[in-house]
Amino acid sequence: MFRKFILLFVAAIAINACSSSEEMSPIITDSFDRSALLENIADNIMIPAYEDFSVEMSALKSQGEVFTTTPNQMNLEALRVSWFAAYKSWQYIEMFDIGKAEDLQFKFYMNIYPVTVSDIEGNIASESYDLNSVNNQDAQGFPALDYLLYGLADTDAAILDKYVTAENKESYKNYIGAVLEQMNTLTTTVVSDFKAQRNSFVISIENTATSNINKLINDYIYYYEKGLRANKFGIPSGVFSDTPLPEKVEGRYNSTVSKELALTAVMAVQNLFEGKHYKASTTGVSLKSYLIKLDRTDIATSTTSQFNIATAQIETLADSFATQIDTDNIAMTKAYDELQIAVRLLKLDMLQAFNISVDYQDADGD
Repeated sequence: MFRKFILLFVAAIAINACSSSEEMSPIITDSFDRSALLENIADNIMIPAYEDFSVEMSALKSQGEVFTTTPNQMNLEALRVSWFAAYKSWQYIEMFDIGKAEDLQFKFYMNIYPVTVSDIEGNIASESYDLNSVNNQDAQGFPALDYLLYGLADTDAAILDKYVTAENKESYKNYIGAVLEQMNTLTTTVVSDFKAQRNSFVISIENTATSNINKLINDYIYYYEKGLRANKFGIPSGVFSDTPLPEKVEGRYNSTVSKELALTAVMAVQNLFEGKHYKASTTGVSLKSYLIKLDRTDIATSTTSQFNIATAQIETLADSFATQIDTDNIAMTKAYDELQIAVRLLKLDMLQAFNISVDYQDADGD
């Protein structure tokens, strides 16, 4: 009798252990190769985009050094061109908030807009600042360079005076150098870390809140909903406020690039959904092919179609979103509405098909 009791007790423990293990790592019931999905994203989208951005960032830093050494009209224009090239490249990687990018709050140091001008000018005046401080996240990155290259004055001649004849010209030049050094250092760290962690990244496919596949998909949707739809369109057009806020557009001081940056961002999001290799026509295993494998071609085709519809609406807007908001904000909010339709497809329909839970809370609803 005692021996039978022991056997029953051990069996109960074993059953409970199996049950607990399954609760911690839910079994994936579909046969889709999730590792192949992560391999395509890592090898053909993320790493090439990271490497391209790293090259653009290095070029931007070098051009900044040329300008601060010899601040003239030619070098100012060259620095502006390099800034925009790197800013467009950034649109392909901002969605990847994983690994060191998440740990270091990469996106917050690179692209919080609008900048707080008083913080930038205060840092320059004091010549004492810590760009690693979260309090300075809104005083650096691409938006800070936007202000320093376009927003210091109304004319190029007056802007150049800040770097050539002003009493504190060295402080302005030093600040450009510090911002570029910070951006380049963060980029090097993030890119190097992801490449080093690539092998462990592609095998983390469990259906858990901490697996790489679940985090990547959630981060992707979060970026689309908040970083793209809300920040680039909803907030400036006044969707979340009583009045439009054109001063909150991306690329505010340049004033002509917000549309191109937004179109690049939408393209990057659509390319990842469809598994399209970075700056190539080849496609691989993707979120779209995952849906098709699950017999949810309806979601797959509707999402692609909606990205195309949103892109077409954005194409109708002015190059300057601030100008668009001031002259015809209805067209701007229409673009927001088209982007919003895809939020529901990604966040509700796709995640339900994948049996993945949303890991962030809404600020404005679906």
